[in-house]
Amino acid sequence: MKKQYVIIGGDAAGMSAAMEIVRARDPVETAIVTLEKGGIYSYAQCGLPYVIEGAVRSTKQLIARDVSTFREKHGIDARIHTEVTSIDCENKTVTFVTEKQTEETIAYDKLLIASGAKPFIPHLPGNDLPGVHTLKTIPDLEAIQTELAGTKHITIVGTGYIGLEMAEALIAEGKQVHMVARSHQLASTFDADMATHLMEEATAQGVNVLFQTNVSALHAGDNGRVHRVETDRGTFDTDLVLFATGIAPNTEFLNDCPIEQHENGAVCVNDYLETTVCDVYAAGDCATQYHRVKKQHDYMPLGTHANKQGRIAGMNMSETEPPRKYPGMVGTAVFRFFNLTAAMTGLTEQAARDLNLDIETVTYDGTHIAGYFENKMPLHVKLVYDRKSDQLYGAQAIGAGADKRIDVAATALYQELTCRDLEDLDLSYAPPYNGVWDPLQQAARRRKRY
Repeated sequence: MKKQYVIIGGDAAGMSAAMEIVRARDPVETAIVTLEKGGIYSYAQCGLPYVIEGAVRSTKQLIARDVSTFREKHGIDARIHTEVTSIDCENKTVTFVTEKQTEETIAYDKLLIASGAKPFIPHLPGNDLPGVHTLKTIPDLEAIQTELAGTKHITIVGTGYIGLEMAEALIAEGKQVHMVARSHQLASTFDADMATHLMEEATAQGVNVLFQTNVSALHAGDNGRVHRVETDRGTFDTDLVLFATGIAPNTEFLNDCPIEQHENGAVCVNDYLETTVCDVYAAGDCATQYHRVKKQHDYMPLGTHANKQGRIAGMNMSETEPPRKYPGMVGTAVFRFFNLTAAMTGLTEQAARDLNLDIETVTYDGTHIAGYFENKMPLHVKLVYDRKSDQLYGAQAIGAGADKRIDVAATALYQELTCRDLEDLDLSYAPPYNGVWDPLQQAARRRKRY
């Protein structure tokens, strides 16, 4: 009898695992079944906003492999429109509803939960009106695209990465963009003093932002579509509303299962991506990730983590090599906001203080290349480090060339380097690319020493 691998989820983590099993196992002895709730496999969710602005020609370019490729070339029983409703860990079965709305059960020898995450929408009147959207899948994007031609004023609720990327894309399309934020700043994953640079850019580009504002209801117009946004600071008219208020792990089907879950519902995994139940693994946006700086498990759903976790989970499920550990992450992220690149890694000042770490910070305002070049552009850097040991805890950079500096800082965090080590790194230099001292090193040189 074939050994059966069942994978819940057909995107980054799930199919990275499936392909590792394909490569490692004998197809005569192995059956791989993937259960995908939607109708599209292996697509680049992070590329969705760039279809709207035209940097990506169509959603087809975002699909790495279609479902037929997995079926015909790789021998995977890849199913679509299949929603998992429960797992019986004792009898090792998965129950799901098929595309034809029939309930079926499948047995597994090894199971991977890679069900991803779903957009979070606040519970408020009118959140299901026509013209109210989220952005997580290709169908989500296509639904927005079909309505854009008839809209002028767009309201984005939330000012995280997706909200900011969509604001840029919609401004490029000539729309008036109104952003509503519960917090007092854009991109709350950054420290407030760094986020001011993002706000300056938003103002320069004509994005209207309401801070410390709660949406209380959405109201329809005469045509039945959303037309008015009601907040605790007044109301205003709109043609379309996009909720970019975060995501939540898609794990409701585990409610009656003994698998341990994080407080937010994410599946808890160990170093080998194993759950607390034998032969059940988890990876991607539905699972926790070990944070190497915090020294604890955390939740930071990103495509990079999903692909890495899925690959390692697939290796370990196939059992053809010694078990491999997922070494963890350091919290690195980057996004573009009009003319700015915003990037961060490790801990912000606020996050470090929340962990009761004895920290100091330093900021540096410089340029992305040699200061005497005519085309130099501003670059703002902030470092967070331990007051006594000089250990680097985190870095943020906003401006031209921020991605390059944060990748260096992420490498330093991964290897637990100090700020003194940053000063000593042999980084590339030529005037069109850098100053003699890289801005990251300039920041490190200006820190307080104890």
